[in-house]
Amino acid sequence: MDYTDQWLSVVQPQISQGSSWLADLRQGAVEQFATQGLPHARLENWKYTDVKALAKREFVLPKNAATQADALVAETSLALDGIRLVFVNGLFSAAHSQLDALPKGANVLPLADNANVAKTLLGQVAAANFSGFTALNLAAWQDGVVIDLAANTVVEMPIYLQFVSTEHTDACLIQPRILIKAGVYAQATVVEHFAGAEEAANFTNVVTEVDLADGAQITHYKLQQESVHQYHIASLHVQQQRDSRFTSHNICLGGKLARQDIQVELNAEGAEVNLNGLYLGNGRQHLDNHTLVNHNAPHTNSNEDYKGILNDRSRGVFNGRVVVHKNAQKIEAHQSNGNLLLSDKAEIDTKPELEIYADDVKCSHGSTTGQLDENALFALRSRGLDEAMARGLLTLAFANEVIDRIEIPAVHDRIELAVAGRLPEKFNLKGLV
Repeated sequence: MDYTDQWLSVVQPQISQGSSWLADLRQGAVEQFATQGLPHARLENWKYTDVKALAKREFVLPKNAATQADALVAETSLALDGIRLVFVNGLFSAAHSQLDALPKGANVLPLADNANVAKTLLGQVAAANFSGFTALNLAAWQDGVVIDLAANTVVEMPIYLQFVSTEHTDACLIQPRILIKAGVYAQATVVEHFAGAEEAANFTNVVTEVDLADGAQITHYKLQQESVHQYHIASLHVQQQRDSRFTSHNICLGGKLARQDIQVELNAEGAEVNLNGLYLGNGRQHLDNHTLVNHNAPHTNSNEDYKGILNDRSRGVFNGRVVVHKNAQKIEAHQSNGNLLLSDKAEIDTKPELEIYADDVKCSHGSTTGQLDENALFALRSRGLDEAMARGLLTLAFANEVIDRIEIPAVHDRIELAVAGRLPEKFNLKGLV
């Protein structure tokens, strides 16, 4: 059954919102969505992730930022000082936000009231035809963020984007749009954090676009801790120019069904991207990560390391694709995916891909899947640790190969504690330190 009309009827009130150029942009996305519809398992990129259950669900657009969310915002917040934009069910909450610490040359604004600022950014990196979900977001986003950094602007403190999902009688369709433009030699760190009420059963459909000029550097953190009743679909699109650097730390802990797409275009010499990822599944969670790096120019570099920990009946999907295009000589591209299965019923579908159309390159890719090392377990138990503690330490050590690359203490500690607290043995990290 095609649910396209059903979804369009939900977002219809939002489609005509905005100035004429925005209404035209939205209408074009509507037409794209009507053509594509929601993805299905017959598409190669979605063969392991079935969204039929999501397609059948009914959602409503949130009408205003919840005024009773103070406790939830405080409870889920990371201990980060400085620049903070808080969104409750996808809508900006000025009462919880702090923008006073912005340096000169940094423009950070909620999108709903500043769409004209984003006119040259919106839809320029993430094509509407990337997926039906991307088209749906462009057609009917309600709010989001514009981060526009002038040339040579350096933002010392992280720009913290906190997205809080609340429990509703009618589940909400939450569609943030995040636009990041870094001018020549501009630098910043951006943290996207998604969390919320334990019983929230909303659907988050977020699109992030990043445009890096020559020499720009952006470090991007994505921490997804939403309810295990929540659906979360996200895509991150990056284009890079000469000598720019983009680093992504993508941590997926929550969601009933969660999918993250990352697509990076290395368009000029000296551009470099580093992709680090960790996904941890319990119960019947389904966690899907797809990445694509296009080496479009010579002398570009990419490094990717994703790790998965899966327990119970959870299922993970990893598809990492690197394409070295014709004449992109002297590039380096390295990719690794490691998976740890803590249950005989857990499942991982992993597919590292490497396509090379140039002849002077250094490339590697690989994937491993296994269980905890029995020899390492024996060694720890012989030193007086019980089995639960030994298993917890080994599992956390596996995750920490990714977590330890995180340089913001508040983010690092939150993730480490969250991972330790969700291990099957209820491993108490706080009790150890």
